[in-house]
Amino acid sequence: MPLSTSSSEPTAVAEVLFERPLPLLGRAPWLALLIAVLLMVGWETWVRAQGVTPGYRNSDELWAEQRRRIDRGEGDGVVIIGSSRALFDIQLGVWEQLAGRRPIQLALEGTSPVGVLEDLAADPKFTGTLLVGVAPGLFFSGYEYRHDAFANFRKETPAQWSGQRLSMLIEPWLAFYDFDFALPAVLRRQPLHNRDGVPFRIAVRKLSNMGRDRNSRLWDKLVDDPDYQQLARRIWAQDWRPLAEEPEPKRKHILEARGKQIERAVAAARQLQARGVAVIFAQMPYAGHYAISEPDIAPRALTWDPLIAQSGAIGLHFQDHPEMQGYTLPEWSHMSGPEADRFTAALYPLIQGQLAARKTVGAAR
Repeated sequence: MPLSTSSSEPTAVAEVLFERPLPLLGRAPWLALLIAVLLMVGWETWVRAQGVTPGYRNSDELWAEQRRRIDRGEGDGVVIIGSSRALFDIQLGVWEQLAGRRPIQLALEGTSPVGVLEDLAADPKFTGTLLVGVAPGLFFSGYEYRHDAFANFRKETPAQWSGQRLSMLIEPWLAFYDFDFALPAVLRRQPLHNRDGVPFRIAVRKLSNMGRDRNSRLWDKLVDDPDYQQLARRIWAQDWRPLAEEPEPKRKHILEARGKQIERAVAAARQLQARGVAVIFAQMPYAGHYAISEPDIAPRALTWDPLIAQSGAIGLHFQDHPEMQGYTLPEWSHMSGPEADRFTAALYPLIQGQLAARKTVGAAR
């Protein structure tokens, strides 16, 4: 008998189930998708109205893909390195028509090619012909705007590799996917007032259209639009002053860098030639502001001439060869597409003649 009036038996409690009502999505997802598509179409329409056409992005991964062609058995062909003049002024299609084989384009805009030159010198898989574009202000300064492209190409992760493949699926179709017309880039260009004492520099704008194998042609807008052409010229000339007017520490640094670059380039060129690689240094034409600034910062007698003499390589300077003169340079530094075609057609036989002469001299020894 229980000692208290309360029952010691457990009392059954009815189980209560609660079901949270979910809101009906209705048209919301479709409306969001429609808005996104309309915004994208609007942005694409605006970009194309600026004269932009779809093309491949000049990414580090695209450069790495071309560099790996040497490792995969194409190291016996022609490789082009240099800065933007070598990238824009040499047309791979024209070269292929003349030679029967397309070169590998490894030039990088805004970047001295000496680092790439050293990389190729250290790669025994490269045994072909090397054409080195020399833009004096960059080549002899050692400045490397695109340093990461050649410094990290062997460290590409699977995520980077797959990301590049996915990107290339849409690059040929969307003009707004261009680096220069990404929304952050457009916003940075808006005319905002700078703080007092803060210098304003105009970022380099879109200059070219690039193909799948990095063949590049100067953007037609630089030829057809006088305002855009003047903008490019203004960008090239901004902040420049003669070497003699630079502060002593900066002038000393420039002179030291010049000597170091020549030393590095000579060593790499000799290493390449020792294993049978033909090395050709080529200085493409320039005009306007560059006709003043390039000789000032890198006088030929103190840069180009020692480079060719000490390296023993073939040197082609536009001032020495009529075939390399007489081209239109809309913004002083690069040739239009048709002019680049004409230049390539003239440069190729000039190079072949120099190579043949070098072989004849070698055979006579």
